[in-house]
Amino acid sequence: MDNQQAKEILLRYRPGTTDATDPEFAAALEQAKRDVELGRWFERHCAFQSAIRDRFRQLTAPPDLKEKILADYRPAAVVLWWQRPVFQTLAAAAAIVLLIGLAYIWTQPGEDKSFAALRNRVVRNAQRGYVMDITTTNLGEIRRYLATREAHADYVLPAPLEKLPGDGGAVLHWRNKKVSMVCFALGNRNDLFLFVVERSDVPDAPAADEPEFTRIGKLTAASWSKGDKAYVLAGAGDEQFLRKYLVP
Repeated sequence: MDNQQAKEILLRYRPGTTDATDPEFAAALEQAKRDVELGRWFERHCAFQSAIRDRFRQLTAPPDLKEKILADYRPAAVVLWWQRPVFQTLAAAAAIVLLIGLAYIWTQPGEDKSFAALRNRVVRNAQRGYVMDITTTNLGEIRRYLATREAHADYVLPAPLEKLPGDGGAVLHWRNKKVSMVCFALGNRNDLFLFVVERSDVPDAPAADEPEFTRIGKLTAASWSKGDKAYVLAGAGDEQFLRKYLVP
């Protein structure tokens, strides 16, 4: 594990919780202990997370909030709660804290810019489940839909994937760049997820069409490049399992 991979994992670390005992963080925490620069970054990260948590704890509801809610309640009426001054005050305070957090993350050099960070994000989100923009078994329809959204539709599929039925597709976004997602149905509620991005949109994209394999959570990801596109294929299996969908 290098510093970039460790940093991607530690971005989700919450100080003062049970995260320290989670095996997912163990290797990243060890890396932070070994590397001085990463260790300093991790200290700043933990301090920032603790400060944000403390600020949220300081946001107290007005003492008459319950009474105001009950007084305004009308059966079968649509209540636009965000237009009430009391909620606007709380929302504004929370928004300020959130913006401070986002500004901190966005201004950190090297954060979430690499191909490895992109791969980690899309594959981990795949484990939580994506909402498809289009649901169909027809791979041609998925490709045409992506084209209508001005997403990457000129991707080249390995021959084994061409033979699979589709499950759906979607247009994702990564740092204001579009990422095409194509899902392939394997049955038994299992899918293969293919992500396509322009190579020029991410630094250090794979330089060759020979796939590189890495384990991310419960899924294995294969990464490669072909032409001007970079690809990530993720599925619930090991390297040998994925290879049969990459090599004819």
